Amino acid sequence: MRLTVVSAGLSTPSSTRLLADRLAESARDELAAAGREVATEVVELRELAGHLANHLVTGFPPPRLSAAIEAVTSADGLIVVTPVFAASYSGLFKSFFDVIDPDSLTGKPVLTAATGGTARHSLVLEHAVRPLFAYLRAVVVPTAVFAASEDWGSGGDAYTDGLPGRVRRAGAELAALMAARPAAAEPEDDVTALERQLADLRFD
Repeated sequence: MRLTVVSAGLSTPSSTRLLADRLAESARDELAAAGREVATEVVELRELAGHLANHLVTGFPPPRLSAAIEAVTSADGLIVVTPVFAASYSGLFKSFFDVIDPDSLTGKPVLTAATGGTARHSLVLEHAVRPLFAYLRAVVVPTAVFAASEDWGSGGDAYTDGLPGRVRRAGAELAALMAARPAAAEPEDDVTALERQLADLRFD
């Protein structure tokens, strides 16, 4: 199976890439436990910023950008992680998905995540990121993961999961949808099967 991770972090190192790596590890571990081999590819959008600008102006993607788009559209599952800027996803993140064929993500399992300086930005995942992928007709896993600065190293409390727990839960949900995805199906059948599987998911 092919898992593609899209990280929109701008710095090196970045908490966005760190969260992306942890989510990918969680999904891979779940799939490995189910006997499924996974090849993972990471798309760092900061390295494609100039290519994206050229493509938006000319309409012709350079080879490196074409390869990144192919990695996303051909994957069996996606993990997408963006930093929060101005109470929404980053412009770089949006620009990348603007150049992808809107029909190419139909039925594809997607785990959404974001990073920010404070937990007050956490609803970005529900009011901005999830609607974007709903528009693209992807199947977004129930658990979206937001990591604020104070979440790193936090184990949570009696009422909430800490970041490691949320990462494990989201990774398990993505793995379940990837494992259930038909190898070859028409997009309509694909969506129906994934929605049915999503409705049946139960996690303790």
